[in-house]
Amino acid sequence: MQQPTIPLKHIKLGRNPRTYFDPKKMAELTESVRARGVDTPVIVRPLNDVDFELIAGGRRYRAAMVAHGEEYPMPVSIRDVGDVDARIIALTENSQRDDLSPSEEAIDAAEMLGLLGGDRDEVAKVLGWSRSTVDSRLALMNCSQAVLEAANARRISLGIAELLAALSKENQDKVLPVIVAEKRSIADVRKLVESASCALTSAIFDKADCAGCQHNSSTQAQMFGEAIGTGNCTNRTCFNEKTEKQLETVAMPLRDEFQVVRIVRAGDNNTRVQLAVDGPKGVGLEQAKACHACANYGAAVSALPDSIGKVYRGQCFDTVCNMKMVGKRIQQEKAAAQPDKPARDKARPATKGATGGATGASTSTNPSVTVIAESEKVKTYRVKLWRKALRADIGMSHDLARQYLIAIVLSGHARQIDDSVFRKLFERIAGTEAPVSNLPKAVEVVQAASETALANLMIGMLFSAIDGLDVTYLTQLCKTHKLDLKKHWKLDKEFLELITKSEMMVLADELGIRAALGDSFKKVFAKSKPEVIEALLAVEGFDYAGKLPKVLKF
Repeated sequence: MQQPTIPLKHIKLGRNPRTYFDPKKMAELTESVRARGVDTPVIVRPLNDVDFELIAGGRRYRAAMVAHGEEYPMPVSIRDVGDVDARIIALTENSQRDDLSPSEEAIDAAEMLGLLGGDRDEVAKVLGWSRSTVDSRLALMNCSQAVLEAANARRISLGIAELLAALSKENQDKVLPVIVAEKRSIADVRKLVESASCALTSAIFDKADCAGCQHNSSTQAQMFGEAIGTGNCTNRTCFNEKTEKQLETVAMPLRDEFQVVRIVRAGDNNTRVQLAVDGPKGVGLEQAKACHACANYGAAVSALPDSIGKVYRGQCFDTVCNMKMVGKRIQQEKAAAQPDKPARDKARPATKGATGGATGASTSTNPSVTVIAESEKVKTYRVKLWRKALRADIGMSHDLARQYLIAIVLSGHARQIDDSVFRKLFERIAGTEAPVSNLPKAVEVVQAASETALANLMIGMLFSAIDGLDVTYLTQLCKTHKLDLKKHWKLDKEFLELITKSEMMVLADELGIRAALGDSFKKVFAKSKPEVIEALLAVEGFDYAGKLPKVLKF
């Protein structure tokens, strides 16, 4: 089978995870390609009818271009994949090279972590690394650019780079020239970091108890001549525990406002993105509104030395979905700008030696979220609403009660009738104690009951059945009965307390409250959650009747 090739001039450089190309090794590779050509195909994906984008094989591409020029027929493996899959392929291929620097591996791991939803175990599996290797590489993402470049060029060791990652980037840049010039050892740098990383001046917790603590240094620590400030904690465990507790304290009130709140650490760079409406990374106004109700929309609390304790609101924690929504908006804007442009035939002529073995593009999508998230609390609330509304709708209809009871038994769901609930109803309606596990006695008390009581007990039995039915069968009964929930529900405090402030914004859009509030909408949502709830329940001139959010429908 002939290997497909494409002239270099039709291959465009894509986004390469590798940033450093060792001049000596590149020269050796170029001479090898000049003498023998390229043996291992590069990986590309189609851009249009003629051009392709390079996914993996940047060194071979550069060597071939220098050795043979743009007409060189480059051996290729064609993958018809989208942006996300292309990045995963590039990162996976790149991670398998044995000459990568630690900083390049760190960038690879951080980007892969973002593409895989923050799952570090999955990153380890895809890259073929141990979990400890993933964690140690991700720790490097808190290094300053200068430190990363020094590690990249092998001017400092991996161990030193990992130690420096515990410092603020400003202090990293201060000590790096001294470490490199004086060839400081890992032991020297470890002492430096142990001193600097517990500087009480950088603590975010209440330091009142630290004043008289035996672990509070009274001497000024020096960072190779650069002072880090007086008062250092020599008890790292205590310092870290207090810091973590304070980070949780910062995060706690945010959970009333957002669906997800995460404490972000070194290496989590690509697991979140600021939700934007406009600009090159904007998702558009309507999608942004929908995103407020998404389970992946929330806030980040920084655990990084440079910004520890800082809160970042309006974060999207599904970067892949965000990427797709940005692309969708851009495509829609392009289509709107060229409404009369005919659709192009996407079929491409076969490249030289092509075998048609390209893999298919991923078709999975993450649709826009336009309803409130179905949390367990919301699910419990709405099932309770369905049962209550169904009982109220049937009311005192003896005919319906009899029909539905027969249908429940006929369909095999008699065992789902809650007998404990029914016994309580029996005692209240019949005015006598309900016997347990005594059939003759039960027959006796039923025969003694009045006709009115027996008729009402039929309704009571149906109510017991409604309370006992599994949610699946309860939903079926609601649909069969054509239950109109709008007649039985109105926006209330109990429901609003179950959702976050960002979800309330979506609810306000859905029910028409945003329009009713007008210019005061932003002012209302700038307040605390209890104040927002109070305002949403008292909108002047707004008719709450008949307004039912989608999340409560069956």
